[in-house]
Amino acid sequence: MPTASLFQQYTNPSQVTKQVKRALTECWVEVTNAGGAAGFPFPPIDETQAAPAVDRIVNALSLNTSRLLTATADGELIGWLNVRRDPFELIAHWGTLHHVQTRPMHRGRGFGAALMNEVRRIARDEMGLEQLHLAARGESGLEAFYGSLGWKEVGRWPGALRFASGDDRDEVLMHLAPL
Repeated sequence: MPTASLFQQYTNPSQVTKQVKRALTECWVEVTNAGGAAGFPFPPIDETQAAPAVDRIVNALSLNTSRLLTATADGELIGWLNVRRDPFELIAHWGTLHHVQTRPMHRGRGFGAALMNEVRRIARDEMGLEQLHLAARGESGLEAFYGSLGWKEVGRWPGALRFASGDDRDEVLMHLAPL
């Protein structure tokens, strides 16, 4: 784990300042425009597209169902993700990760792994979850990254993601248990 990383967890919209929203938006634009699989399939994007998406995530924050986790180093946002759970009792024992991203210039230094390990701890120890799920874009190398952290591929939706005519990719379904 990088020694200079600092995690911040947000569980309520009122906790997220304008500066944090701006940093989340800037990170999302940077990650997407570098080819990252973080929710916007057709780069380039700009803040007019990312900011409303950040607002939707922030406005849905709730201690029991949706948390935002950020990682910073030297005062700069390095990465972030959103973990959600459905309170319906049949599925309340697992959660889903969304928008997992780290800034490209900081990749390969352990920040992404540290962020994933911290959300695992939060999901287990604070949210009482037993397992986590995520969906990743196929053919982007994400399976290997998540696999190195203990995640298992449990299925695929073949050709589920269409980026252009003739450019269909699988959506890779991944699972982590026990936490």
